[in-house]
Amino acid sequence: MNIAAAIPHPIRLAQLPRLKPGTVAGVDWHALSEPEGRRLRELGLDEGVEVEMLHHSGFLGRGPVACRIGRMTVALRRHVAAAIHVSPNP
Repeated sequence: MNIAAAIPHPIRLAQLPRLKPGTVAGVDWHALSEPEGRRLRELGLDEGVEVEMLHHSGFLGRGPVACRIGRMTVALRRHVAAAIHVSPNP
């Protein structure tokens, strides 16, 4: 069995299917403004944190998303969610 094939490749949080849990693999801090990065850090979002996509909103995937970070439900702008890379949990 190929171990590498069993490990899912990270995807952007905005692409995570609804109600599918994942683990944060990394954050592209350079794609975010200073206040956006500070807010994510204050929410405790960093590598290894469990997240779950709850809702995609907006027309043609341009609106905000709602996700669960730990025990909190938060809304994130789509470009912020795109800077967060997650590995879907099996």
